[in-house]
Amino acid sequence: MSDITTLDAGRDDGLRTIGHISYALHAIVAVGAVLPGFQPGVALLVVAFILDLVKQGDAAGTWQESHFRWRIRSVLWAGGLYLVTFPLFLLLYLPGALAWAIISIWFLYRVARGWLALNDRRPMPV
Repeated sequence: MSDITTLDAGRDDGLRTIGHISYALHAIVAVGAVLPGFQPGVALLVVAFILDLVKQGDAAGTWQESHFRWRIRSVLWAGGLYLVTFPLFLLLYLPGALAWAIISIWFLYRVARGWLALNDRRPMPV
C-alpha cells in the first residue's frame, strides 16, 4: 500500500463518516428492494449516489477511494440491470420479479460487503 496516500486523522474520519452515511442510505434502499411492502424509494439512493460523486475526489489516492468506486459502480450496475430486465415484467410478472429479486439480493450483498470493509478500514478490490 505504499502508493496509497496517508490521510490525516480528521480527513480520514470525515471520509469514513461520508462512507457510513452513503452505505446506510444504500442499505435502506437495498433492504427495501428485497422486502415486499417496504419501498423507501430511489430518492435515498440518488442522494447517496450524488454524495459519492461529489466527495469522490476528496478520497483520491487513498484507501477510501476504492469505496467510492465500489458504491458508484454498484448503483450503476444495479440500475442498468433493472433497466435491462424491466421488459420481463411486460411478458409475465414472475420472470421480472425473479430477476429483480436476484439483482436486489446482489446489491444488498455489495452494500454489506463494502460497509464491513469500511468499518475495518480495508479498501475494496478493484
